[in-house]
Amino acid sequence: MTTFDLSPLWRSSVGFDEFDRLFDTVFSTNNKGSSYPPYNIVKHDKNIYQITMAVAGFGDDQIDISQEGNLLTVKGEMGDDKTDNKSEYLYRGIANRNFERKFELADTVKVIEADLKNGLLSINLEREIPEHQKPRRIKVNTNSKLLSA
Repeated sequence: MTTFDLSPLWRSSVGFDEFDRLFDTVFSTNNKGSSYPPYNIVKHDKNIYQITMAVAGFGDDQIDISQEGNLLTVKGEMGDDKTDNKSEYLYRGIANRNFERKFELADTVKVIEADLKNGLLSINLEREIPEHQKPRRIKVNTNSKLLSA
């Protein structure tokens, strides 16, 4: 019996409901397969999303968030190690490497704000559905003056 894990399809796309667009994201060249830094994507409400990334050791001046078209890019660049010359690391378990993570957003998803607190970078997103795409009710008239066939 063969099983398929489809969870990678949901990792870097926010706001898409179409299965075929998710395939494009997973197999694109932007997805290099790196798992650093780890992140979560949470849907809080019908139109509210949040991307949370574990970026311990980074300051707000070392993180750059940009959006170009539908591509959200988060970059982190560590500065020089500021340890005094008298100290040396016996074990270094906290990652301090540069990273670049890209997320493909749906056309209607916009970045609201970003917050860095306790080593977690939270990027809040909102899906804004245009008026012409929102569902609407149509009143049924009994005495309509439409032309009949």
